[in-house]
Amino acid sequence: MTTIPAVGTQTSTTTDTTKTAGPSVDYQTFLKLLVAQMKNQDPTQPMDATQQVTQLAQFSSVEQAMQTNTKLDQLLASSSLQQADGIIGRTVTSADGTTSGVVESVRIYSDGMIATLKGGATLPITAGIVVS
Repeated sequence: MTTIPAVGTQTSTTTDTTKTAGPSVDYQTFLKLLVAQMKNQDPTQPMDATQQVTQLAQFSSVEQAMQTNTKLDQLLASSSLQQADGIIGRTVTSADGTTSGVVESVRIYSDGMIATLKGGATLPITAGIVVS
């Protein structure tokens, strides 16, 4: 009997360890589910060929969507690097005008950027900041 990982987990095997990532389902998981479904279907009521083709088309569209998301993540990372490069060495002022200074460095996080100003102050790069 073949064991299939739970939906929502992704396992990958490296040299000696198996690790589980976050809630991510890849194309290989869908194929494993499809094979398991075909192996365990009721022989007296097999899956309709139309249903099977529909499922394969859905799996293919999921794979394409995952590839698109990967490419979009790469584009966003590139855009963030360009934005960070554009403000280093420039003067920024917070939206409320309380924090201002020349940007020495920028840290990029998944949810935004934080600029470190000369003197050690930090300023989140959000809507409303003034760059001069």
